[in-house]
Amino acid sequence: MGNYSKNLTKEQHLEMYEQMELARHFDLQLSKLFARGLVHGMTHYSVGEEAANIGAIYPLRKTDLMYSNHRGHAQTISKGIEIDRMMAEILGKATGQCKGRGGSMHVYSIENGNMGCNGIVGGGHGLSTGAALAQKMKKTDNIVVCCMGDGATNEGSFHECLNMASIWNLPLIFLVINNQYGISMAQKDCMKVEKITERAAAYRIKGIHVEDGNDVLAVYDAMNEAIEDARTGKGPVLVEVMTYRWFGHSASDPGAYRTREEVEEWKKKDPIEAYRKVLTKKKIATVAELDAIREKSIKEIEDAIEFAKNSPFSETHVAFEDNYAD
Repeated sequence: MGNYSKNLTKEQHLEMYEQMELARHFDLQLSKLFARGLVHGMTHYSVGEEAANIGAIYPLRKTDLMYSNHRGHAQTISKGIEIDRMMAEILGKATGQCKGRGGSMHVYSIENGNMGCNGIVGGGHGLSTGAALAQKMKKTDNIVVCCMGDGATNEGSFHECLNMASIWNLPLIFLVINNQYGISMAQKDCMKVEKITERAAAYRIKGIHVEDGNDVLAVYDAMNEAIEDARTGKGPVLVEVMTYRWFGHSASDPGAYRTREEVEEWKKKDPIEAYRKVLTKKKIATVAELDAIREKSIKEIEDAIEFAKNSPFSETHVAFEDNYAD
Protein backbone atom coordinates (compact mmCIF):
# COMPACT_ATOMS: atom_id res chain seq x y z
CA MET A 1 0.00 0.00 0.00
CA GLY A 2 1.11 3.52 -0.71
CA ASN A 3 1.79 5.97 2.08
CA TYR A 4 -0.90 8.44 1.05
CA SER A 5 -1.41 9.65 4.61
CA LYS A 6 2.03 11.29 4.67
CA ASN A 7 0.55 14.07 2.52
CA LEU A 8 -2.27 14.88 4.93
CA THR A 9 -2.25 18.44 6.23
CA LYS A 10 -2.75 19.24 9.90
CA GLU A 11 -6.24 20.49 9.05
CA GLN A 12 -7.11 17.15 7.42
CA HIS A 13 -5.72 15.15 10.33
CA LEU A 14 -7.81 17.14 12.77
CA GLU A 15 -10.88 16.89 10.57
CA MET A 16 -10.59 13.09 10.55
CA TYR A 17 -10.05 13.09 14.29
CA GLU A 18 -13.12 15.27 14.79
CA GLN A 19 -15.24 12.94 12.65
CA MET A 20 -14.11 10.00 14.79
CA GLU A 21 -15.07 11.84 17.96
CA LEU A 22 -18.44 12.84 16.49
CA ALA A 23 -19.15 9.25 15.47
CA ARG A 24 -18.19 7.92 18.90
CA HIS A 25 -20.32 10.37 20.89
CA PHE A 26 -23.23 10.20 18.46
CA ASP A 27 -23.58 6.46 19.06
CA LEU A 28 -22.86 6.65 22.79
CA GLN A 29 -25.61 9.21 23.25
CA LEU A 30 -27.92 7.34 20.90
CA SER A 31 -27.61 4.23 23.06
CA LYS A 32 -28.84 6.26 26.05
CA LEU A 33 -31.74 7.68 24.06
CA PHE A 34 -32.73 4.19 22.96
CA ALA A 35 -32.71 2.99 26.56
CA ARG A 36 -35.11 5.83 27.41
CA GLY A 37 -37.50 4.80 24.63
CA LEU A 38 -36.85 7.87 22.47
CA VAL A 39 -35.53 5.95 19.45
CA HIS A 40 -38.19 4.31 17.33
CA GLY A 41 -37.21 1.12 15.52
CA MET A 42 -33.92 -0.71 15.74
CA THR A 43 -30.48 0.89 15.73
CA HIS A 44 -26.91 -0.42 15.46
CA TYR A 45 -23.82 1.17 16.99
CA SER A 46 -20.31 1.35 15.55
CA VAL A 47 -18.51 2.25 18.79
CA GLY A 48 -14.98 0.86 18.43
CA GLU A 49 -15.09 0.94 14.63
CA GLU A 50 -14.41 4.65 14.15
CA ALA A 51 -11.06 4.24 12.40
CA ALA A 52 -12.40 1.59 10.04
CA ASN A 53 -15.31 3.80 8.99
CA ILE A 54 -13.83 7.31 8.98
CA GLY A 55 -10.50 6.25 7.49
CA ALA A 56 -12.33 4.59 4.60
CA ILE A 57 -14.91 7.25 3.79
CA TYR A 58 -12.90 10.43 4.43
CA PRO A 59 -10.81 10.10 1.19
CA LEU A 60 -13.91 10.14 -1.05
CA ARG A 61 -14.90 13.10 -3.15
CA LYS A 62 -18.26 14.72 -2.48
CA THR A 63 -19.45 13.53 -5.90
CA ASP A 64 -18.45 9.91 -5.25
CA LEU A 65 -21.38 7.73 -4.25
CA MET A 66 -21.61 5.68 -1.05
CA TYR A 67 -24.08 2.95 -0.19
CA SER A 68 -23.91 2.49 3.56
CA ASN A 69 -25.07 -0.46 5.65
CA HIS A 70 -27.23 -0.67 8.77
CA ARG A 71 -24.26 0.14 11.05
CA GLY A 72 -23.67 3.31 9.10
CA HIS A 73 -23.79 6.34 11.39
CA ALA A 74 -20.02 6.91 11.27
CA GLN A 75 -19.93 6.43 7.50
CA THR A 76 -22.76 8.92 7.10
CA ILE A 77 -21.03 11.50 9.31
CA SER A 78 -17.80 11.22 7.31
CA LYS A 79 -19.57 11.50 3.94
CA GLY A 80 -21.25 14.69 5.10
CA ILE A 81 -24.60 15.35 6.73
CA GLU A 82 -26.16 17.85 9.13
CA ILE A 83 -25.83 16.19 12.54
CA ASP A 84 -29.01 17.90 13.79
CA ARG A 85 -31.09 16.46 10.96
CA MET A 86 -29.53 13.02 11.35
CA MET A 87 -30.37 12.91 15.05
CA ALA A 88 -33.89 14.20 14.38
CA GLU A 89 -34.36 11.51 11.75
CA ILE A 90 -33.44 8.74 14.16
CA LEU A 91 -35.82 10.16 16.76
CA GLY A 92 -38.58 10.12 14.15
CA LYS A 93 -39.02 13.88 13.91
CA ALA A 94 -40.31 16.03 11.05
CA THR A 95 -37.01 17.92 10.85
CA GLY A 96 -35.14 14.69 10.14
CA GLN A 97 -33.26 14.04 6.92
CA CYS A 98 -36.11 11.78 5.72
CA LYS A 99 -38.86 13.60 7.68
CA GLY A 100 -38.56 10.99 10.43
CA ARG A 101 -39.71 8.10 8.22
CA GLY A 102 -36.44 6.26 7.71
CA GLY A 103 -34.94 6.06 11.18
CA SER A 104 -31.48 4.79 11.99
CA MET A 105 -31.08 2.37 9.10
CA HIS A 106 -32.28 4.64 6.31
CA VAL A 107 -30.38 7.90 6.71
CA TYR A 108 -29.17 9.44 3.48
CA SER A 109 -27.75 12.67 2.12
CA ILE A 110 -28.04 12.75 -1.66
CA GLU A 111 -26.36 16.15 -1.93
CA ASN A 112 -23.23 14.61 -0.37
CA GLY A 113 -23.29 11.41 -2.42
CA ASN A 114 -24.62 9.32 0.46
CA MET A 115 -27.22 7.12 -1.23
CA GLY A 116 -28.53 5.80 2.05
CA CYS A 117 -28.08 3.23 4.75
CA ASN A 118 -29.76 -0.12 4.26
CA GLY A 119 -31.50 -2.35 6.78
CA ILE A 120 -31.16 -5.42 4.54
CA VAL A 121 -27.96 -7.44 4.95
CA GLY A 122 -26.14 -7.02 1.66
CA GLY A 123 -28.88 -4.71 0.40
CA GLY A 124 -26.38 -2.32 -1.11
CA HIS A 125 -24.63 -4.89 -3.31
CA GLY A 126 -26.94 -4.66 -6.29
CA LEU A 127 -27.71 -0.96 -5.85
CA SER A 128 -24.04 0.01 -5.85
CA THR A 129 -23.24 -2.22 -8.82
CA GLY A 130 -25.98 -0.54 -10.86
CA ALA A 131 -24.79 2.88 -9.75
CA ALA A 132 -21.21 2.07 -10.71
CA LEU A 133 -22.36 0.92 -14.15
CA ALA A 134 -24.19 4.24 -14.54
CA GLN A 135 -21.06 6.20 -13.57
CA LYS A 136 -19.03 4.28 -16.15
CA MET A 137 -21.60 4.72 -18.92
CA LYS A 138 -21.93 8.44 -18.19
CA LYS A 139 -18.13 8.85 -17.86
CA THR A 140 -18.51 10.90 -14.68
CA ASP A 141 -15.12 10.00 -13.14
CA ASN A 142 -16.98 9.19 -9.91
CA ILE A 143 -16.48 5.98 -8.01
CA VAL A 144 -18.98 4.05 -5.89
CA VAL A 145 -18.35 2.50 -2.47
CA CYS A 146 -20.51 -0.32 -1.14
CA CYS A 147 -20.18 -0.69 2.65
CA MET A 148 -20.97 -3.96 4.39
CA GLY A 149 -20.14 -6.12 7.37
CA ASP A 150 -18.40 -9.49 7.21
CA GLY A 151 -21.72 -11.34 7.45
CA ALA A 152 -22.97 -9.76 4.22
CA THR A 153 -20.18 -11.41 2.24
CA ASN A 154 -21.96 -14.76 2.59
CA GLU A 155 -25.00 -13.38 0.77
CA GLY A 156 -25.46 -14.61 -2.78
CA SER A 157 -25.70 -11.02 -4.02
CA PHE A 158 -22.13 -10.40 -2.86
CA HIS A 159 -20.74 -13.01 -5.25
CA GLU A 160 -23.10 -12.09 -8.07
CA CYS A 161 -22.15 -8.43 -7.85
CA LEU A 162 -18.41 -9.06 -7.53
CA ASN A 163 -18.69 -11.11 -10.71
CA MET A 164 -20.66 -8.42 -12.58
CA ALA A 165 -18.37 -5.65 -11.36
CA SER A 166 -15.39 -7.67 -12.50
CA ILE A 167 -16.59 -8.50 -16.02
CA TRP A 168 -17.84 -4.94 -16.54
CA ASN A 169 -14.70 -3.42 -15.01
CA LEU A 170 -16.71 -1.06 -12.83
CA PRO A 171 -15.41 1.83 -10.67
CA LEU A 172 -16.67 0.13 -7.52
CA ILE A 173 -15.12 -0.59 -4.13
CA PHE A 174 -16.63 -3.31 -1.98
CA LEU A 175 -15.74 -2.18 1.55
CA VAL A 176 -15.99 -4.87 4.22
CA ILE A 177 -15.92 -3.58 7.80
CA ASN A 178 -15.02 -6.89 9.42
CA ASN A 179 -15.91 -6.77 13.11
CA GLN A 180 -15.64 -10.57 13.16
CA TYR A 181 -19.26 -11.31 14.07
CA GLY A 182 -22.35 -11.46 11.89
CA ILE A 183 -24.81 -10.89 14.74
CA SER A 184 -23.71 -13.80 16.98
CA MET A 185 -21.94 -15.85 14.29
CA ALA A 186 -18.14 -15.65 14.42
CA GLN A 187 -16.45 -15.48 11.03
CA LYS A 188 -14.34 -18.55 11.79
CA ASP A 189 -17.52 -20.60 12.22
CA CYS A 190 -19.07 -19.73 8.87
CA MET A 191 -16.15 -19.25 6.44
CA LYS A 192 -13.20 -21.40 5.48
CA VAL A 193 -11.19 -18.40 4.30
CA GLU A 194 -9.18 -16.59 6.95
CA LYS A 195 -9.35 -13.32 5.03
CA ILE A 196 -12.43 -12.29 3.10
CA THR A 197 -10.12 -10.66 0.55
CA GLU A 198 -9.11 -14.20 -0.51
CA ARG A 199 -12.44 -14.25 -2.33
CA ALA A 200 -11.25 -11.51 -4.66
CA ALA A 201 -9.10 -13.99 -6.56
CA ALA A 202 -12.17 -15.87 -7.78
CA TYR A 203 -13.24 -12.76 -9.69
CA ARG A 204 -9.77 -11.63 -10.80
CA ILE A 205 -9.99 -8.35 -8.89
CA LYS A 206 -7.63 -6.73 -6.39
CA GLY A 207 -8.09 -7.47 -2.70
CA ILE A 208 -6.64 -5.17 -0.02
CA HIS A 209 -6.59 -6.46 3.56
CA VAL A 210 -6.04 -4.07 6.49
CA GLU A 211 -5.04 -6.15 9.49
CA ASP A 212 -5.17 -3.27 11.95
CA GLY A 213 -8.42 -1.51 11.15
CA ASN A 214 -8.10 0.50 14.36
CA ASP A 215 -5.23 2.42 12.72
CA VAL A 216 -7.09 5.17 10.88
CA LEU A 217 -4.06 6.06 8.74
CA ALA A 218 -3.58 2.44 7.61
CA VAL A 219 -7.25 2.39 6.57
CA TYR A 220 -6.87 5.75 4.83
CA ASP A 221 -3.85 4.50 2.86
CA ALA A 222 -5.59 1.28 1.83
CA MET A 223 -8.71 3.09 0.71
CA ASN A 224 -6.75 5.64 -1.30
CA GLU A 225 -5.05 2.81 -3.17
CA ALA A 226 -8.43 1.27 -3.93
CA ILE A 227 -9.87 4.63 -4.99
CA GLU A 228 -6.95 5.27 -7.34
CA ASP A 229 -7.44 1.88 -9.03
CA ALA A 230 -11.21 2.25 -9.33
CA ARG A 231 -11.03 5.82 -10.64
CA THR A 232 -8.34 5.13 -13.25
CA GLY A 233 -10.18 2.25 -14.91
CA LYS A 234 -8.39 -0.67 -13.28
CA GLY A 235 -11.70 -2.09 -12.13
CA PRO A 236 -13.35 -2.97 -8.82
CA VAL A 237 -11.49 -3.57 -5.55
CA LEU A 238 -12.41 -5.62 -2.49
CA VAL A 239 -11.18 -3.92 0.69
CA GLU A 240 -11.38 -5.62 4.08
CA VAL A 241 -10.75 -3.73 7.32
CA MET A 242 -10.38 -5.71 10.55
CA THR A 243 -11.95 -4.11 13.60
CA TYR A 244 -14.34 -4.83 16.48
CA ARG A 245 -17.63 -3.46 17.77
CA TRP A 246 -17.71 -2.86 21.50
CA PHE A 247 -21.49 -3.20 21.74
CA GLY A 248 -23.80 -6.01 20.66
CA HIS A 249 -25.01 -6.41 17.10
CA SER A 250 -27.94 -4.08 17.71
CA ALA A 251 -29.52 -2.19 20.59
CA SER A 252 -31.42 -5.34 21.59
CA ASP A 253 -28.35 -7.62 21.62
CA PRO A 254 -26.46 -7.98 24.93
CA GLY A 255 -23.62 -9.81 23.14
CA ALA A 256 -23.65 -12.86 25.42
CA TYR A 257 -21.81 -14.92 22.78
CA ARG A 258 -18.60 -12.98 23.49
CA THR A 259 -16.55 -13.12 26.66
CA ARG A 260 -16.07 -10.00 28.75
CA GLU A 261 -12.31 -10.56 28.48
CA GLU A 262 -12.47 -10.48 24.67
CA VAL A 263 -14.38 -7.21 24.64
CA GLU A 264 -12.08 -5.61 27.21
CA GLU A 265 -9.01 -6.68 25.24
CA TRP A 266 -10.36 -4.90 22.16
CA LYS A 267 -11.24 -1.79 24.15
CA LYS A 268 -7.54 -1.46 24.91
CA LYS A 269 -7.08 -0.96 21.14
CA ASP A 270 -9.36 2.08 21.13
CA PRO A 271 -8.89 3.64 17.66
CA ILE A 272 -9.47 7.19 18.90
CA GLU A 273 -6.85 6.93 21.63
CA ALA A 274 -4.47 5.33 19.14
CA TYR A 275 -4.88 8.26 16.75
CA ARG A 276 -4.40 10.78 19.57
CA LYS A 277 -1.05 9.17 20.36
CA VAL A 278 0.04 9.41 16.72
CA LEU A 279 -1.00 13.05 16.44
CA THR A 280 0.80 14.10 19.62
CA LYS A 281 3.88 11.95 19.04
CA LYS A 282 4.37 13.40 15.55
CA LYS A 283 3.67 16.87 16.97
CA ILE A 284 0.78 17.35 14.56
CA ALA A 285 -1.45 18.46 17.42
CA THR A 286 -1.23 19.05 21.15
CA VAL A 287 -3.27 17.28 23.80
CA ALA A 288 -5.05 20.56 24.48
CA GLU A 289 -6.06 20.90 20.82
CA LEU A 290 -7.40 17.35 20.74
CA ASP A 291 -9.25 17.82 24.02
CA ALA A 292 -10.86 20.96 22.61
CA ILE A 293 -12.05 19.04 19.55
CA ARG A 294 -13.47 16.31 21.79
CA GLU A 295 -15.38 18.86 23.86
CA LYS A 296 -16.64 20.57 20.73
CA SER A 297 -17.86 17.21 19.35
CA ILE A 298 -19.66 16.33 22.58
CA LYS A 299 -21.34 19.75 22.54
CA GLU A 300 -22.39 19.31 18.91
CA ILE A 301 -24.05 15.99 19.71
CA GLU A 302 -25.75 17.45 22.79
CA ASP A 303 -27.08 20.33 20.68
CA ALA A 304 -28.33 17.85 18.07
CA ILE A 305 -30.21 15.95 20.76
CA GLU A 306 -31.89 19.16 21.96
CA PHE A 307 -32.79 20.07 18.39
CA ALA A 308 -34.32 16.64 17.85
CA LYS A 309 -36.20 16.61 21.15
CA ASN A 310 -37.67 20.04 20.47
CA SER A 311 -38.74 19.16 16.94
CA PRO A 312 -42.30 17.99 16.19
CA PHE A 313 -43.25 14.57 14.92
CA SER A 314 -44.34 14.44 11.30
CA GLU A 315 -48.02 14.56 10.37
CA THR A 316 -49.38 11.16 9.35
CA HIS A 317 -49.87 12.20 5.71
CA VAL A 318 -46.08 12.46 5.31
CA ALA A 319 -45.95 8.65 5.21
CA PHE A 320 -47.59 8.79 1.78
CA GLU A 321 -45.32 11.47 0.31
CA ASP A 322 -42.24 10.99 -1.88
CA ASN A 323 -43.25 7.46 -2.85
CA TYR A 324 -43.32 8.18 -6.58
CA ALA A 325 -41.36 10.47 -8.84
CA ASP A 326 -43.30 13.40 -10.26
